[in-house]
Amino acid sequence: MVRSGGEPMPTGPAHLRERFLQGEPVARGGVRGSILDSWRRCRSLGLSPDQADPPFHDDFDPDGRIVRAAAPVLDRLQARYSGTEINISVADATGTVLLRRFGEASLAARLPAFQRVPGFMFAERFAGTNGIGLALADRRFIRVHGAEHFAERSQQNACVALPVRDPLSGRIEGVLCFGYPRAADSPALGIVLRRAVRAVERRLLGESSARERALLRAYLATGVDTADGPRRGVALDEPALGLHPRDRALLLERAAELLSRGQRAAVAVTLSDGRRVTLVSRPTASASGVAGLAIEVVVPGPAAPGGLGGPEVAVPHQGEALPEFATAPTVLAAVSRLARLTAAAPPRPAPTTPTATDGGVTIDGRRTGPPPSTRTERTGRTGRTGPPPPTPPPSTRGLLLVGEPHVGAYAVAARRRLELLSEVGARIGTTLDVRRTVGELAETSVPRFADYVTVDLPEPVLRGEESADPLADLVRTVVHGIRDDLPFTPVGQRIVFGPTAPQVRCLTTGRAELEPDLKVAAGWLAQDPEHTERLLAHVHSLIAVPLLARGVVLGVVSFYRAQDPAPFGDDDRSLAQELVSRAALSTDNARRYTRERGMVLALQRRLLPHGLPDQDAVEVAHRYLPAESDVGGDWYDVIPLSGARIGLLVGDVVGHGMLSAATMGRLRTAARSFAELDFPPDEVLGHLDNLVGRLDRDDPDGEGVGIIGATCLYVIYDPTEQRCVMARAGHPPPALVRPDGTVSYPELPAGPPLGLGGLPFDAVEIDVPPDSGLVLFTDGLIEDRNRDVDLVLDQLRGALAGHPERSPEETCEAILDSVAPAHPCDDIALLVARTHALDPARIAAWDLPPDPALVGEIRARATRQLADWGLEETAFAVELILSELVTNAIRHGSGPVRVRLLHHRSLICEVSDSSNTAPHLRQAGSNDEGGRGLFLVAQLARSWGTRHLPEGKVIWAECGLDAA
Repeated sequence: MVRSGGEPMPTGPAHLRERFLQGEPVARGGVRGSILDSWRRCRSLGLSPDQADPPFHDDFDPDGRIVRAAAPVLDRLQARYSGTEINISVADATGTVLLRRFGEASLAARLPAFQRVPGFMFAERFAGTNGIGLALADRRFIRVHGAEHFAERSQQNACVALPVRDPLSGRIEGVLCFGYPRAADSPALGIVLRRAVRAVERRLLGESSARERALLRAYLATGVDTADGPRRGVALDEPALGLHPRDRALLLERAAELLSRGQRAAVAVTLSDGRRVTLVSRPTASASGVAGLAIEVVVPGPAAPGGLGGPEVAVPHQGEALPEFATAPTVLAAVSRLARLTAAAPPRPAPTTPTATDGGVTIDGRRTGPPPSTRTERTGRTGRTGPPPPTPPPSTRGLLLVGEPHVGAYAVAARRRLELLSEVGARIGTTLDVRRTVGELAETSVPRFADYVTVDLPEPVLRGEESADPLADLVRTVVHGIRDDLPFTPVGQRIVFGPTAPQVRCLTTGRAELEPDLKVAAGWLAQDPEHTERLLAHVHSLIAVPLLARGVVLGVVSFYRAQDPAPFGDDDRSLAQELVSRAALSTDNARRYTRERGMVLALQRRLLPHGLPDQDAVEVAHRYLPAESDVGGDWYDVIPLSGARIGLLVGDVVGHGMLSAATMGRLRTAARSFAELDFPPDEVLGHLDNLVGRLDRDDPDGEGVGIIGATCLYVIYDPTEQRCVMARAGHPPPALVRPDGTVSYPELPAGPPLGLGGLPFDAVEIDVPPDSGLVLFTDGLIEDRNRDVDLVLDQLRGALAGHPERSPEETCEAILDSVAPAHPCDDIALLVARTHALDPARIAAWDLPPDPALVGEIRARATRQLADWGLEETAFAVELILSELVTNAIRHGSGPVRVRLLHHRSLICEVSDSSNTAPHLRQAGSNDEGGRGLFLVAQLARSWGTRHLPEGKVIWAECGLDAA
């Protein structure tokens, strides 16, 4: 290859890699085919050469089969390469590194973590082209040198890797890999690697029993007896090249079940992608009399390139092996060679130890075939040697599993028990509800372990407490089984066991009690003879297990067997004990949570209003729904204000638990205090904002977390003018339902959440006709991880529209039924108010100039108005109050003076002017000529105060209607 100017173009791997990364075509001439294929796979996976470290998993088994077999071999290799920069690693079949060894101790400190710590995954889909990943992908000896690595960080390194196979099944158990600087590459490393892999495989073979090896040898010896000629064996990992791990596990599970049956059978298995394979069990027996079964996998259809048994299934991969390289022994090679050599290779005595060789399987000293390079084929009569012509079989058949039925039965039972324990760990404790947790235990156990399960818990445990006497207050909590018509004591009833019942014994001893035959179980029969006699028609065996956790007795679980004729045994008792022990921790967690949640909920409800004040401005209904998981800091309040007005407050403190509930109580108290001082909504929010900031700063245990995020909405409704003034601090706006049934959300500035400090709040004033609805709510009503807020607001609009006749109570129910989430993850506070207007005939107002001479005229007008309202008995007090307030407004105020009388639940006198100076009550001295007016007003009125306006103020006094 030359450049346009005649200069030769570089063609080394580094240059070709750069061309490949830039998207230019690269032929196989300068790059080995396996490397180029790996690069292409990496690019299709979207990997980057500058990628981060491969993923790390800390849940690998540090004492697995491959680790036990490889650890001594790696120790010898480490001693052999002491003082060199070689690093040796063993990975499992997923590419997760399990072991690391280093020739030079200081090398571990210089390498990055992913090259020295077990647990990192080097599968090709994560780490790109590398020794471990490519050995798993190509299933053969691999050498990766310098620029052949896909990752940029590995360009100065080289490695050799070889899969480690199980000599019995042929499955790839892992990969052994040597890594070293690029300049230290040597052909000798490949030879040492192969010998090391064979040593590991010998150790793997040594872990199998002599009976297993004898059965495998007997199976291989029968390989010539098929009608179609020699049987092609194939290990599970060979057809599984295109299988999902779920399918591999499924095949092994079904094979173990076939083995446990102990009879010849065939089972069709459908894989996850729709393909169907057949598992066939064949009896086999060794020369020494060991009888067992061989489970074969049969894939129908002719084998073709790219597919095993047809285009959908992969054929056994034939890798690009080096001439001197013999792959790890597999059943695939052993069966085909054995078919040709059986007649000429009589049995030989077995040595004491099993060995594995380069080209065949040696089991108990019997070699199944020579290396591939030495085998010969004789065809016709000419004596010619050479490979036979390829003739694809009608189906591909290979060994999947071999063993003895009773061993298989134990394996199936053990696997099912492990699966049950695993499922218990996954299914139990999904909620923090005591009843639901023990119910999950029963649902998981039926029918896989028992036919019926009952759970009895003390009543205090259901409330979250500890029981002082568990036997005295047991309540049937769960009854679950394969049928619903058995005469078990129903849920909710109190349970009393006899003194010798298994349930009592297990609570006394703290251990599971087994009654294999209930017909002779005296203690169980004696507790309630009539009831137990009815049950004996259905159940025959019982295990009673105490539900104990952290030294607390939580109850008792009873497992009954009915359909299975075999009674419970000691193994079942151990399994029941383990099941209940795992469930007990989750149950105790739920009990503790129930207790804490009950305390927080009690505090929350104690801090919320216990009743609504008597007033005529609005008709109010309210709801508070705690979250399912925990209690938060939502609150509401209804506050009567001066001038017959009413204040509506809704707030939310972020977080959950006791701290949020306590903070909510402090904020609600402060908000009510600020509101009763007659501050407008924006000023109330400003004061609350300052308070939250102080709470954060003064909290010694806050650790800087703070409660920023508290929100609030404050609405003041004036029934005399039918207007609302409202402001919000990061809170959802209210919904306004007008008398014609239309619904709107007022355009109200959001404002920052409370606690940010320094940012103003804006108030908005809107007209609200009588019989309108105001709906205030917290974000728990509309915000949910599975719902869009805008869609929920539209849903709320639909629930409110078109029903102006509803009462506030009915509106609350409609909102909770149609809008609230079924399982709220946050608290919901809801406040619904229907507005009313004060009858104009009950309002009297006069405007007058600041002239002291008009004080008498105002008194006369007020007296006549009170006579019209039938309140003559209050005239004396009202005359004195108005005289003092009007005189002070004329003398100390400015601008025009306005006087207003409101005939409400009480008689309210208001005097307003344009001055912002507010009067203060003081104690006048004996020689003072003034200062007694407000004191007189305070004595005559129930209450009095000052309300500031945007321009001026209002002095008001409230008198009882029976004042004289």
